[in-house]
Amino acid sequence: MDQALTLNPLAEPVLILNANFEPLHVSNTRRALGLILSGKAEVIINGRGTIHTSHTTFGIPSIIRLSYMIKRPRPKINLSKKEILRRDHHTCQYCGKKSHDLTIDHVKPKHAGGAHSWVNVVAACGPCNRKKGGRTPTQAHMPLVRKPFEPRPSAEYRFNRYLTRREEWAQFLQGW
Repeated sequence: MDQALTLNPLAEPVLILNANFEPLHVSNTRRALGLILSGKAEVIINGRGTIHTSHTTFGIPSIIRLSYMIKRPRPKINLSKKEILRRDHHTCQYCGKKSHDLTIDHVKPKHAGGAHSWVNVVAACGPCNRKKGGRTPTQAHMPLVRKPFEPRPSAEYRFNRYLTRREEWAQFLQGW
């Protein structure tokens, strides 16, 4: 995927900040340049090369800030397999094995009244999930490595997958 991003600079990720520097969204360079050219945003950090058109040259932005304030509700992390695995650091919550081939397990089984919620769903490897079966961890004598919780939707949590390639974003994500 990294190779595809470097081949098309218009698809590179750009961090979009609110007028008060709150991280809002990650967009692509094409959308960011559209916001800049229409006067709706300004470049905060530029430094990934340039794009040449027939008439002018544009710097490829890394971070832009909107020139107006967007009011929006607080973000929420959606309950999905991807987010559960991310919350649990791709680690089985029964044996501690780290893997990218994990399943999802309901701590209190659904047939026993367990809800499909952040506090009742964990990542589990296939063998542990089969061993636990339709029982609770206590009944199966399989204590949890870590109690499940709903992750806080901080900017660092929401955008941390970009930080390995975009270190310059870190200062704008801290504290939100």
